[in-house]
Amino acid sequence: MTKEEKYRQMVEEPVNRLIPRLAVPTIISMLVTSLYNMADTFFVSQIGTSASGAVGVMFSAMAMIQAVGFTLGMGSGNNISRSLGNQDEEKAGVFAATAFFTAGMIGICFFVFGTLFSRQLVYLLGATRTIAPYALDYARYILFAAPFMMCSFVMNNILRSQGNAMLAMVGITTGGILNMVLDPILIYGFHMGISGAAIATMASQMVSFGILLYQSNCHEDCIKIRISKFKPSLEVYGKILHAGLPSFCRQGLASVAAVVLNFAARPYEDAAIAAMSIVARFMMFINASLIGFGQGFQPVCGFNFGAKRYDRVLEAYWFCVRVAVAMLSVFGVAAFLFSRPIVTAFRREDMQVIQVGSLALRLQVLTMPFQAWVIMVNMLTQSIGYGFRASLVAMGRQGIFLVPLLLILPRFWGVLGVQAAQPIADLFTFLLATVVVAGVLRELGKLREEQNKGRKAVP
Repeated sequence: MTKEEKYRQMVEEPVNRLIPRLAVPTIISMLVTSLYNMADTFFVSQIGTSASGAVGVMFSAMAMIQAVGFTLGMGSGNNISRSLGNQDEEKAGVFAATAFFTAGMIGICFFVFGTLFSRQLVYLLGATRTIAPYALDYARYILFAAPFMMCSFVMNNILRSQGNAMLAMVGITTGGILNMVLDPILIYGFHMGISGAAIATMASQMVSFGILLYQSNCHEDCIKIRISKFKPSLEVYGKILHAGLPSFCRQGLASVAAVVLNFAARPYEDAAIAAMSIVARFMMFINASLIGFGQGFQPVCGFNFGAKRYDRVLEAYWFCVRVAVAMLSVFGVAAFLFSRPIVTAFRREDMQVIQVGSLALRLQVLTMPFQAWVIMVNMLTQSIGYGFRASLVAMGRQGIFLVPLLLILPRFWGVLGVQAAQPIADLFTFLLATVVVAGVLRELGKLREEQNKGRKAVP
């Protein structure tokens, strides 16, 4: 498909056909990513409760790696979509190269400093004395993979922003499938324990990186990542960070919240940390399909906003809201009914893990329709460049509401406070998102009216 054909597709094809077609590869990518995260948790959980807790502890570090990658990836991707909507390919190339090489440099720094201070890092992330040895073994390889992970997140978002979700899917899913294959081989076949799980993740991320780099630079209809286009400046970084800040707030605060959660669960022993880690990974899997669907919406939204097709922006948003709420409602009912078997599958030998995890999962899935609304509001505001409002919504679920609730509720409710903090935070975030999006929709409605008047004025 030529660039002209792709432009016409993005601004003319009915959104109820265009978005699902762009979303399916991304949904598959997100589901595979979540599956291999769950596979890590599942296979490591068979080693023991403390090992399972170590995965939960290191999830905080991985969330920070994701935060940087998604900030640069989503920030550059949204600007690329709008630049292509304005038919400015040169500017799109600058955003792509600047984000990619910046991610690589930050990833190398993360690896170096994380390795030098790894013992302090795992305790800072909430490890107990029994969890720390496992966390250190896991961290050694995860930190080495940090530059590859960050760059992969950037390339994944850059490809999607151009409407090349299928190419992004190939890189992500290949690495994810490799991870799931290597996990049991290295953990049990080579008797490497938790280090085997970490090596499997490291190898899969390096393979994904190589495939995505090839896809980005060897397909004619892709923006090439070239060192000659690496033009760091305050203006370029300002635009990337403005558009990507919501992702940093969402992913960065997820890392902070995970640390606070580990500390809140520590008084209730390793079982509580392990249980909440299992629930977190499973909830990531459920949300993966929605996030993947929403990421099919984002390039359409950004592209049409750049092309001043505000009618299509609104049409696409309401189509996605209907699908998202229905999708998560169905998943929520299923997870509520089978919550105990789900948690038991990960750690059937520890009744305390099963009890804590089952109730936490039931409470969290009750708010899934609200989560669908929040995620779509966040993606709309981020895609059209409303950085502050998108950041505000992103900070709500994992920061503004969750962290204080984790600090307060366990003092009064004990372990129930740890289990109930996330669903209560979801309710408050739903109210915040509703207030924010009401203003955004009014503004888009006015722009659409002006657009229609302009068309009528043309003879």
